[in-house]
Amino acid sequence: MIAAILQVVLVVAGAPLLVGLMRQVRARLEGRAGAGVLQPWRDLRKLLRKEPIAPRGTGWVFRLAPLLLAASALVVTAVVPLVTTASPLDGVADLFAVTALLALGSVALALGALDTGTAFGGMGASREVTVLALVEPTILLAVFALSVRVGSTNLGAIVNSTLDDPLAVISPASVLAAVALAVVIIAETGRIPVDNPSTHLELTMIHEAMVLEYSGPDLALIEWASAIRLSVLLGLLGSLFAPWGIAGADAGPVALLVAVVALAVKVGVLGALLAAGEVFMAKLRLFRIPELLAGSFLMALLAVGASFFLA
Repeated sequence: MIAAILQVVLVVAGAPLLVGLMRQVRARLEGRAGAGVLQPWRDLRKLLRKEPIAPRGTGWVFRLAPLLLAASALVVTAVVPLVTTASPLDGVADLFAVTALLALGSVALALGALDTGTAFGGMGASREVTVLALVEPTILLAVFALSVRVGSTNLGAIVNSTLDDPLAVISPASVLAAVALAVVIIAETGRIPVDNPSTHLELTMIHEAMVLEYSGPDLALIEWASAIRLSVLLGLLGSLFAPWGIAGADAGPVALLVAVVALAVKVGVLGALLAAGEVFMAKLRLFRIPELLAGSFLMALLAVGASFFLA
């Protein structure tokens, strides 16, 4: 129980710092000083002090969307094995349940954008659902390829299996699944080359188009939940393919401390690599994104085939 609580607190508090770290890495590589790692927390504090304003004509769907997005992100944070594989919620840490929770948050935000009745809201929701329809099946297939050798879709069981047999991560199925999962994590979190979180151009916006009408605490909740989803997905990628350091059952204080440090290092390194890659990549044109996601889906499908025939 202590490890599970520690995991949630670490992700909730550290997610904005990850965003700050990624912005700082990009700034340094672009020759700028940057605003500092703590800037996302300063932005959240500023937004929380403002008065929430809802567009005229919006209803409960618009107001409920940020809450659902944040709630689903918190539940995913609690069930995904990041610090420990012996969480009390391990029984519900199923691949299909986690994917459904991620989809629930995205759909809630898309419905909130549609409720505004604006052109940007409808455009962003349409694009988000298109990406979602290609991303979620790929996540399912990529992780399912890893679950074949385990005989279970429980994420904790998959991580424990990799801990017992570390060489399994260099199999063809694992390599294909890792590449497919990395691509869809970039798409799911709205990063370059699929989306650009720092732009508000009509031709390029996906996620930002859906949140244009939010302000104050509602916008703070969306930004915070988005940072949590990014942290959890990068942490899940690290847990599935580099699970070293994760605490098991009956872990003592030292093991938990090692697990916390290991998670922070893995997520920080993956975030820094992602930010560094964004400096050297341009955003894809919108009609090219389905081609990229279809390629990742094909790799996930090949990973499933390899897990059966090349195991």
